[in-house]
Amino acid sequence: MEEILEEAEKKMQKTVESISGQLARLRTGKASPALLEGIKVDYYGTPTPINQIASISTPEPRLIVIHPWDKSAVSAIEKAIQSSDLGLNPNSDGTVIRIPIPPLTEERRKELLKVAKNIAEEGKVAIRNIRRETIEKIKKMQKDGEIPEDDSYRLQDKVQDLTEKYTKKIDEILKNKEEEIMTV
Repeated sequence: MEEILEEAEKKMQKTVESISGQLARLRTGKASPALLEGIKVDYYGTPTPINQIASISTPEPRLIVIHPWDKSAVSAIEKAIQSSDLGLNPNSDGTVIRIPIPPLTEERRKELLKVAKNIAEEGKVAIRNIRRETIEKIKKMQKDGEIPEDDSYRLQDKVQDLTEKYTKKIDEILKNKEEEIMTV
């Protein structure tokens, strides 16, 4: 019986981690290595994540610095960043790539807020789907006589508690992202 709760909690935790990662990749006015996570570089014919061929740092709040381990990858990294939908303009001196992060316009901030809220809502829907599937399993077990009615209701209450706990986590992550987006 407890395995059902553990499985549901693992799924909910993965959902929260996924939502957190998606929100981290949303560009705010602040430099973050997470901005470049989704970008793949054509490295010797293989699409490779930037962090596997270079070190990425943020020495200043509005600057990302990329140090490729292989100097021949500099132009490929630049091209990959320019062709991404982030709207960033990398500058290179042949060995290091610097990416200044321009401040966001008010209109862009509002667009990003909508996107962030949609991502968070998708996460909440996923968590509610996990709750629904888990409760269906519990009810089926009760119907099949595998667990008594009391245990069934107790498990359903615990599933509801888990749902509320992970929904709150998504709300907290969204709140932090909203503050980050709106900070000028």
